[in-house]
Amino acid sequence: MGFYVIGGLVLALAIYLVWIFNRLVRERNLVREGWSGIDVQLRRRTDLVPNLVETVKAYAAHERKLFEDITKIRSDSIAAANIKTQENAERELQGALSRLIALKEAYPDLKADRTFLKLQEQLAEIEDNLQMARRYYNGSVRNLNIMIQSFPNVLIARPLGFKEADFFQIEAGEGATPQVTFDRAAS
Repeated sequence: MGFYVIGGLVLALAIYLVWIFNRLVRERNLVREGWSGIDVQLRRRTDLVPNLVETVKAYAAHERKLFEDITKIRSDSIAAANIKTQENAERELQGALSRLIALKEAYPDLKADRTFLKLQEQLAEIEDNLQMARRYYNGSVRNLNIMIQSFPNVLIARPLGFKEADFFQIEAGEGATPQVTFDRAAS
């Protein structure tokens, strides 16, 4: 009789360990999926930057330093090796794009340019999608980190190589989100 009890306990423990492992794998995959969503939006934004710069260049040729800065920051964003360097590059890119968009106030012809207005709309859409992707990713990271840090999961997760993931956030004030306004009277 004791053999069956011990066997049942061992079987229950094995099933529980497999269940925890599978939940950890699921949460890790959701984090990866979330990062993929952010990555898609970041690439869309970095692909939009050259078109935006070229459109503004036609009206504001003497803003060369800003154009060079944006080109460098865009390259840094594309080459980012991890989440922290990506955060820094995106923070800088957001600030530079805000300055670029602000140039429309100094150049009325730019404000009325249909290509510029279309690019602004695309940028606003990308920023909205990026915000949603960031929210999904950070929620997935939170869930994974809770799973890894919780007892008894911590006894299983760390030995099996599960690591806590980093949140992706751009702190308010360090990089202003590009403010995109649409002047319909100029369209």
